[in-house]
Amino acid sequence: MENQVEGTYDIMEVCLLAGKIMLQSGGETYRVEDTMMRIAAAFGIQMTHSYVTPTGIIFSAEGTEPTKTKLIRISERSTDLKKVAMVNSISRSISSGEMNINEALKQLKEIDSLDVTFPFKYQVAAASLASGCFMIMFNGGWNDFLPSMISGGLGYLSFVYFHRFVPIKFFSEFLASFVIGLLSVLFVKMGIGDQLDKIIIGSVMTLVPGLLVTNAIRDLMAGHLVSGLSKGAEAFLTAFAIGAGIAVVLSFL
Repeated sequence: MENQVEGTYDIMEVCLLAGKIMLQSGGETYRVEDTMMRIAAAFGIQMTHSYVTPTGIIFSAEGTEPTKTKLIRISERSTDLKKVAMVNSISRSISSGEMNINEALKQLKEIDSLDVTFPFKYQVAAASLASGCFMIMFNGGWNDFLPSMISGGLGYLSFVYFHRFVPIKFFSEFLASFVIGLLSVLFVKMGIGDQLDKIIIGSVMTLVPGLLVTNAIRDLMAGHLVSGLSKGAEAFLTAFAIGAGIAVVLSFL
């Protein structure tokens, strides 16, 4: 009985670690729950229950007495779809019988500690280029391409640094959008840019919560009302912070 209980806790640890990585990396709620239940079933626990929200995971396993339940807290979330794909690959290997519990736990711990993001300078360069391209996509002129690139890149740079000093996403997004609005106005006043609205729209696109909105809608459609509404509220706060930062700058014109 003790060996069985210990084995159940090991399986639950693997399931929760996989769910934690996916949830922290931007995975949808229903995908996290499905992955944990599939892993548990592959290791012999058919009766499992999971409850996932953006800030926590509750996982329960039946089949042994008493029923065991564990809870983990999710405090940080980002967008790292490569980690989601890596966990999905491990889940498929477990389901096909190609990986045992020790190997799965070892690889999941490696993924959890792995930093697969691009170097920061590449992120800023990508944000700058994306801002200019978004501006063109919104029917802006090529004269505004360079101002939009500079505003978007510096706005993303300020967002990252503000978030390090003030670990509250709302304020860092507000300050970043304020910087974008201020730079855009300066470029137009100096005659470097022409269309202020197009420069601002293209520059703030790197801050827009596109993944949050998508996940919120998909979770709502899948019946996960709590997760869908909470992600939708988070996306609304982000959009409000961006709009408020721009509005403060424009109010002084």
